[in-house]
Amino acid sequence: MTQPRMRQGLVLGMSTLAFTVCFMVWMMFAVLGVPIKDLLQLNETQFGLLAATPVLTGSLVRLPLGLLTDRFGGRIVFFLLMLACVLPLYLITYATAYWQFLVLGLFVGLAGGSFSVGIAYVAKWFDKDNQGFAMGVFGAGNAGAAVTKFLAPALIALGTWHLVPKVFGAILFITALLFWFLTSENKAHRSAGGATLRQQLVCLKDPAVWRYCQYYSIVFGGYVALALWMTKYYVQEYGFSLQSAALLAACFSLPGGVLRAVGGWMSDRWGAQSVTWWVLWVSWICLFLLSYPQTQLQITTVNGPLDFHIGLNATLFTVLLFVMGIAFAFGKASVFKYIANDYPQNMGAVSGIVGLAGGLGGFVLPILFGALVDLTGVRSSCFMLMYGVVWVSLTWMYLSEIRKQPLLGKQALQGE
Repeated sequence: MTQPRMRQGLVLGMSTLAFTVCFMVWMMFAVLGVPIKDLLQLNETQFGLLAATPVLTGSLVRLPLGLLTDRFGGRIVFFLLMLACVLPLYLITYATAYWQFLVLGLFVGLAGGSFSVGIAYVAKWFDKDNQGFAMGVFGAGNAGAAVTKFLAPALIALGTWHLVPKVFGAILFITALLFWFLTSENKAHRSAGGATLRQQLVCLKDPAVWRYCQYYSIVFGGYVALALWMTKYYVQEYGFSLQSAALLAACFSLPGGVLRAVGGWMSDRWGAQSVTWWVLWVSWICLFLLSYPQTQLQITTVNGPLDFHIGLNATLFTVLLFVMGIAFAFGKASVFKYIANDYPQNMGAVSGIVGLAGGLGGFVLPILFGALVDLTGVRSSCFMLMYGVVWVSLTWMYLSEIRKQPLLGKQALQGE
């Protein structure tokens, strides 16, 4: 009994560590992009593209990596994926042109595909009653976004921006070796009979899969997009230094990662549907408040004009981001509880599809954020955009799920 539990613990612990480091690498341009933006004199749209380029690759490879995990097992796929990202990281230190950063960013972005590998690898080591919590613990590796915000500014202050990819590459290489030597593989966890690609992709015909993709594009895609965008937002909107801005931005990134395990436990206890529904509502309210731009009003009175300023100060802004980060953490776990319940034998493929949708959201949104700022000049337009997307998700969830079932009744308490 002790041996299987030890293997479970090592698989979960090392997978979580590996995913944290991969996510740290994946989010690197959230901080590294700021000095590069100044160096190359980039506009907001170009910065958005630079920050989001790794997210594109990490999103597109999630589905094929999920399929490979179902077929060959998560251990070998995860290990080779980490090794493949080490060299591109090191080569970033030699980049001088914008297109070079974009091309290398595409290769570094492979690290983002680690989620669909790890989630399927970890989930199959645990029974259904504990899967939500286990996947939540693994998903807490999203906190790698916060690690980037703590570590990268310190490295830049210590030397130059060139130090960041070198150190990140060394950390990734060491983590890959530790993962390989401390984890195990169970051949019984692979697809029975070696399922064909067509059999693995039959789930694409299920409307529920596309609904879960929509939910995940908010709680994960929105998380990634804001994690990439907030450091620069604090610098430009409130005038903080890079180090202070990154620290404040971590108030969103850190709870958005580490509290995912709590979301997994809540999903085990109350069901994925209930947790997801309330996550979307909390996010919608926070985004409504965050969307309001800094506004100057002047009212003409008999005694002369009265000037008023309406807008969020840095403290209230950070509190709202913190609350939304917690909500996103719970939502990321609840969406994958849906998947574990509905597709236990096809986790790699479905998690790859849903992860692909979430990752694409994380790629498209920063580019749209930059385009909206260039077009309108309003920095809070990024929150306006996300407010509209969450409204669509709430409407879709109500029409397809909520109005058909009791929200916190017996069915919800029994799980999905």
